[in-house]
Amino acid sequence: MTTLFPIPENHPQRFVLHNEVHARASFIQSLPVRASHLALLLTYDEKMQERKHLITLCERFGVAPPEKDVDHFSATFNSFQVRWEQHGEFSTYSFYIYDSKQDPFADSAMKKVPVDWMSQLTGQVMVAAHAAIVSANEINYTNDADIAGLSRYFANNPIIGSKVTGGAASVFTDFRIHVDGFSRFLIINHDLRTEQAGRLLQRLFEIEVYRVMALLAFPIARKLYPELKKADRQLYTITNAMTQPDNNDATLLDELTILAAEVENHISTNHFRFAAASAYYQLVGNRVSDLREVRIQGLQTFGEFIQRRLEPAINTCESISHRFTLLSERVSNASQLLRTKVDIIIERQNQALLTSMALRAKMQLRMQQMVEGISMVAITYYAASLTGKIAEALHAMGLPINVELVEGISIPFILVIIVISIKRIHKIIANTTE
Repeated sequence: MTTLFPIPENHPQRFVLHNEVHARASFIQSLPVRASHLALLLTYDEKMQERKHLITLCERFGVAPPEKDVDHFSATFNSFQVRWEQHGEFSTYSFYIYDSKQDPFADSAMKKVPVDWMSQLTGQVMVAAHAAIVSANEINYTNDADIAGLSRYFANNPIIGSKVTGGAASVFTDFRIHVDGFSRFLIINHDLRTEQAGRLLQRLFEIEVYRVMALLAFPIARKLYPELKKADRQLYTITNAMTQPDNNDATLLDELTILAAEVENHISTNHFRFAAASAYYQLVGNRVSDLREVRIQGLQTFGEFIQRRLEPAINTCESISHRFTLLSERVSNASQLLRTKVDIIIERQNQALLTSMALRAKMQLRMQQMVEGISMVAITYYAASLTGKIAEALHAMGLPINVELVEGISIPFILVIIVISIKRIHKIIANTTE
């Protein structure tokens, strides 16, 4: 009887995440086997359409269709098997049949798939490959010295190969697209188990797919190289002009802003492609490492061939991406320097303006003080005259008053009163502004 322990409630995704490690298990039932593999580059709408197209195949053969929102599916359809996987940018279809022929590539596994259904697949083909796992006796392969005899399966092209999975199999290819539009992998079974065979086929197909997907960035890198040189020269011209005393800083700042926008546009437009190329290249390296290759005398191994042909292209992509990033930083530094220079010039202009304003204010103050002095004299004069008029009126009334004496004596007193009054007004204004 099962004992249920009182543990906390399960996370909603616990079982989905736990079972993810079993989601893409090898899909080989027996040996020998022949397989065909397609990798299709899809848009979002095409991904929705291909799911419906896969359901029509299931309905045609009476097979349970894939569940909603799953990204992988495997099933047997009468004389063939299908394995479908949906990835971020592409989807893959693997078709398997279990028989052997004298020529492993004479009849592919795809010939068992309905032609009308195949013709309606969506997307663009990135990789198309045939693979066959056969025993050495089936193709009269005696030993590693008989490599020349294998060339007939690859249109007499130079072949690449090695022993893999601890010597349990030998794998050969020419990494070329043949007249049928497919590349080829020939696996000679020495001591493969069924599960090993499934994993080996999957690794070989993934190496081919990830290798091509990684190279998607290479044409972009070559196209961007002239743009990079042009932007670099333009930045040099601008920074060189910044050192000249008679340059127009506003014009240079406008040019730097436009250049910064162009550089950032290149980076943002192609960042995903370059990052994806690096990730795909790492996956290729991992899959090649998983093969556990042992050299066959006279042949390049998969790892050597891919490293020599793929690594320079990826290094070019990484170099272009890195140089654009550095260029963006240099443009940003130049813009900051130029803005600092412009800010200093503006600050100096503001300082000169403030100095000029202070000088005007000082001059206005001096003029105001002079006007105040004149006003004090004028007020004293009118006040003294008013006092004289009052004295004349009193003298006319019969009072013994010397009008001129009264008017003259009143002048100092009037002036003192006016000075005290003006100072008090200044004090009141000062207290109010504070």
